[in-house]
Amino acid sequence: MTEQLTMKALQQRVDAYIGQFKEGYFPPFELLARLTEELGELSREVQDVYGQKKKKNTEGKNSIEEELGDFFFVLVCFANAQGIQLDEALLRVIHKFETRDKDRWTRKDEV
Repeated sequence: MTEQLTMKALQQRVDAYIGQFKEGYFPPFELLARLTEELGELSREVQDVYGQKKKKNTEGKNSIEEELGDFFFVLVCFANAQGIQLDEALLRVIHKFETRDKDRWTRKDEV
């Protein structure tokens, strides 16, 4: 996929997909449980690739990219269900890091 989409467009696309179904978005605690489940699956893949606990031959092989995509999809569902624009939320957090936490870590030497 080479098409560049904005966060807003991605949220709208997920909303259009979910909107096809009578069930709609799951309730907040269900979405949180699903988000936690996806995070666990992502963690398992990271552990397999970078950690000491490798997968058994009987365990399926997924990619970090695939699991991160699953996590992101559920995160977008959660945001949509709560009426949160992720681009705006992320910009507020970036501002916080750029101001409040600007001197928190050691900067690289400027070239």
